[in-house]
Order: sequence, then C-alpha cells, then structure tokens
Amino acid sequence: MSRLPDVEKDHAGSDSVNGRAYNDHEHLHHDHHTEESALRRMRTAGSVTITPELFEKIYLSPKNRVSNNIRSTFGNPTPLAIVGFLISLTPLSNILLGWRGSGGLGAAEVGIYYFFGGLLMVLGGFLEFILGNTFPFVVFGSFGAFWLSFGATLTPYFNASAAYLPNEPAKASSDPVFASTFAFFHVYMGVLCFVYMVVALRTNIVFVLIFATLVAAFGCLAEFFFSIGGGAPNITYQHAAGGCTFVTCLLGWYLFIVQLLASVDFPLNLPVGDLSGLIKGASERATAKEE
Repeated sequence: MSRLPDVEKDHAGSDSVNGRAYNDHEHLHHDHHTEESALRRMRTAGSVTITPELFEKIYLSPKNRVSNNIRSTFGNPTPLAIVGFLISLTPLSNILLGWRGSGGLGAAEVGIYYFFGGLLMVLGGFLEFILGNTFPFVVFGSFGAFWLSFGATLTPYFNASAAYLPNEPAKASSDPVFASTFAFFHVYMGVLCFVYMVVALRTNIVFVLIFATLVAAFGCLAEFFFSIGGGAPNITYQHAAGGCTFVTCLLGWYLFIVQLLASVDFPLNLPVGDLSGLIKGASERATAKEE
C-alpha cells in the first residue's frame, strides 16, 4: 500500500454531508465493501488531500515531503505567528504615523513586542521546524528575535539608549550617536527582508508584497535614524516608514483571514495569488529534464 499523502488535521474525520463523524469500523466491516472501496473510504472520510496550491496558502511554503504524516497530527502554527506579527506591527505603524498624539518608537507597547511579537513568533517558528517547513521557520524565528531585540532596546533595564546619555535618559533616543548606531540594525533587517522577498516568489503574491513593503519600511527607518545622527532629524522618513508598515499590516491581516478560513474549511475561498506553480523548483525542473 502506498503512503497516504500529507493531510490537514482540521478537516479529518467529519461527514461532509451532515457533519456526523464517520464510524470507520461500522462502514469497513460490511460485506459489500472490497479492499479497494475500503481504502477509498478511508482516504475520503479520514483525510483531505492537500493540493500544492492549498498547502502553500496554509503553510506559506512550497509543498515539501516529510518522513511521516506529521501534519495530520499537529495543528498549523502559521496563523499563530502571523497574529503575533500583526498585533506588534499594526500599533507600531500607527505610532510611527503619529496618530492620535502617539509618537516615538512605541515604548508603551514594549510588553506587546515581547509577548506577541517575540513569544508567539518564536513559538510559531519552532512548530514550523517540527513540521519540516524551513522557510516559515526561518522567517518567524528571525522576526521573533527582531521583536525581542526591539523590545529590549526600549526597556530601561537594559540601558541600551540611556547609556549614551546617562544623565538625561529621557533624551537618549534622540542622541546622534545612539540613533546612527541603531540605524544599522534596520539597514540589515531591510537586507534580510529583501532575501525573504526573493525566496517568497515561490509562495504567493501577498507574501511577496509583505516583504517588499518591509524592505521600504526598514529603509525609511534607517534613514530616519541616520538623519538624527546627522543633526537634522527628518520626521518625513518616520511617517513614510509608518505608511509602509501600515500597508504591510493590511496585507498581513488579509493573509491571516485567509489562513483561518482555510483552517476551518470555510466555503469562502479568498485568493492570495499563488506563485508556487509559476516558478518551478530545481528538483521539479531536473525531473522534467530527465523525462
């Protein structure tokens, strides 16, 4: 008997007609069922095959093979990491835009950066690792570390910014030396997002656009801090970064909704612009060449 294909746990074991769970033993022990019909019933009643397009939509990664049917055992951690990202970035984008009198780097949100951005994204990344999804694992793990680092920088206990102006900690974030130094963190986060954007060309358009807007946002933030270091703070770069991250969040919320709808097999099927079949994988190209 060939190995059953990977399945999504959320759709297992329910009768698609009346919602009643199948009793496999009752159905499979009727005399009129042959071995082939029993296997066919097990495939339809106990699992739903994931197509490459649906797999990419659910896991944000091209369909891959794992050594066992582990995806039918564990839930999908991708929406958990996405919600951690969104609940951290969406308020920050509003803060960077200065809405309703907000401002700065969102030090008032530091707990959110730790527990939503850091904790949920690191946890989601670890679970993606267990499922064998390398790309989401790296993305979520690195962004979890970003939020933890960002939160730590804003935490007085770590004395990150106050170390530059020990006698005036309230003004430390506007210190030229601190700002110019902190800018390089955003420069290389932009580089990292550019790499992710290229790799995401094997997933979907929404994911690609998320990284494209993040590249622009980190570039604007880096320039904002460099302008502080140069002695002429340019608030326009901060607002531009806020605008870019706000677009990122709109795309992220859409992707999050798509993920949750797919997780419960909701009849509404929202498009994400699947690219998994547009750019053929190296192994797929090699197989086609051999044939």
